[in-house]
Amino acid sequence: MTHPRSTRAARTDGPQDDTPAHADAPVHGDTAARDAQGAESAAARDAQGPEPAAARDAQAPEDANPLAATDTPSTPNTPSTHTTQPTLDAALASSPAGLRRHLTTHLDPAALAWLEHALDEAAAHPGIHGPISAWELRLAEAGRRCGAAYADAARVLILDAARAGTDALTRVYFQGTADERRAVLHALPHLVSGPGALPLVEDALRTNDTRLLTAAVGPYAARHLAPHDWRHAVLKCLFTGVPVDRVADLPRRARGDGELARMLGDYAAERTAAGRTVPEDLYRVLDLTESAGPAPGTDHPHGKES
Repeated sequence: MTHPRSTRAARTDGPQDDTPAHADAPVHGDTAARDAQGAESAAARDAQGPEPAAARDAQAPEDANPLAATDTPSTPNTPSTHTTQPTLDAALASSPAGLRRHLTTHLDPAALAWLEHALDEAAAHPGIHGPISAWELRLAEAGRRCGAAYADAARVLILDAARAGTDALTRVYFQGTADERRAVLHALPHLVSGPGALPLVEDALRTNDTRLLTAAVGPYAARHLAPHDWRHAVLKCLFTGVPVDRVADLPRRARGDGELARMLGDYAAERTAAGRTVPEDLYRVLDLTESAGPAPGTDHPHGKES
């Protein structure tokens, strides 16, 4: 069945506005909670705790798009000239072995030598040691040593080599920069088998940092995030402009989800009533909810909310 899209006309009436509608629009239970969530200040995130001074001083600023990659080996201080983001995204979603192969073919010799040393060091001294471990300092250096384009991937490999468990990942996440937090989220599927690291995902979903949100809706969230929280994560992507293509396992989790369809309809109606455009991605997700649900008895992590 195809869904009537009477609000499509609104999508061409002016520039896209991804901010949730204000109080003059119809208010629904889900959207009210979402509006309160979206209004949180980014400054509140920075109040979570002090960052280790040595690690912060060691890290150079990274560019605004840390997932951009280059076709040629990177030089840390040389800007990228051609992006291959899908290639690096695929590498981040692959196994650590696949990620290492990717960096081996893209990093310049000096950066690769630094990374190999950092990985050996982390493997020799895994886990947490004192106020800050040596491998945690290497996380802070990764942007300067490997270049912003490959820093996320390098950090994921260092975390994997250090065999960072939930406690170590939690420390890095809450004491680290936004770049380090993002790397922790990318590493979760490789390092945490159960739902024990969900507080990190839930924290990231409370921010308005689109890079952090993108990392938060990866494979770990697809496996472990509760249905209610996962649905709100999809809506958060819609009103912050994170493409729904970045939501891991979206077709499977959205399939036959009537509650998600209702929430999407409410959001579309609210924006239309306020004279705002409806994100194109909303209709894509809505189409997925109208496909057939899983067969009875199938192990499926989502369902109707109670």
